Amino acid sequence: MLELDTIFSDDWAEDHRSGLVAVVGKPNVGKSTLINGILGQKVAIVTAKPQTTRRRQLGIYTSAEAQVLFIDTPGIHRPQTALGKYMIGAAHDALKDADIILWILDSSRLPTDEDQRIADLLNTITPKTPVLLALNKMDLLDEARELPAHEALYRWQRILRCSALIGTGLDAILQCLIAGLPRGPRYYPADQLSDVNLRFLAAETIREQIIELTTEEIPYAVAVEITRYREQPGQVAIEAAIYVERASQKGILIGKRGSMIRQIGSQARAALAKQLGKRVRLDTRVKVLKNWRSNEDFMRRVGYSLPKRKRR
Repeated sequence: MLELDTIFSDDWAEDHRSGLVAVVGKPNVGKSTLINGILGQKVAIVTAKPQTTRRRQLGIYTSAEAQVLFIDTPGIHRPQTALGKYMIGAAHDALKDADIILWILDSSRLPTDEDQRIADLLNTITPKTPVLLALNKMDLLDEARELPAHEALYRWQRILRCSALIGTGLDAILQCLIAGLPRGPRYYPADQLSDVNLRFLAAETIREQIIELTTEEIPYAVAVEITRYREQPGQVAIEAAIYVERASQKGILIGKRGSMIRQIGSQARAALAKQLGKRVRLDTRVKVLKNWRSNEDFMRRVGYSLPKRKRR
């Protein structure tokens, strides 16, 4: 459960609105892209591959009249490993915490059995929580083509259409969410966009580059642990351990004469320097830890453990 005990400001207008919006859907439907688009800044890594998001994190939108706490959740799928079960648990927890559920569907594709399972899940876990349906990827639809019948899946408070990638329809979604949130205070400073720390940001940025540059099983078999993070004048020094499950995966990730790991490091350094506004020194080491995705102790060590926190 997500704890919101700390109120940032007691001085808030009577009509100010705030609350939690759980953003859910299948893998790779554009959840993180939509949150980044509404916030106007990247707070969650985004790739074209499914199951990029592994744990939930907040994206914080603040205006004079509202503070919307978006919970970016892992894509809901059938888990095969302890990591998969953790990801589904994180999504389920977010649903239970939410004041509103924003369900993202791919408007360019017909509804699937996976979509129906999510509808059944919503009906079981949060039957009374308002649900807003966002039909994403409208830019992929031919204007003459009829929309797939997503409306038949579930009960809706409202259905909106958008393209998170090009930014259309996001303001309408935001205004609908604000209107549906309860009256409440501001929980975070106006300039804070996320609840993640810099170590997590660094680990996710490295993992994002690995996902972008590798194929097949590699993106799903990788975990990144920041073993050292030190602020220095004008720069940040970061040391990271990259874990895979087999020696063959390690060889692929390092590449011929170290070509792949150098490219990953170069792109991760550039991305982190842009985000942090400082020069970045990055040292990476690739290690093998057999079946780490089923090793719950290791998963907790790298941040994949559900917090046992109570919301007031």
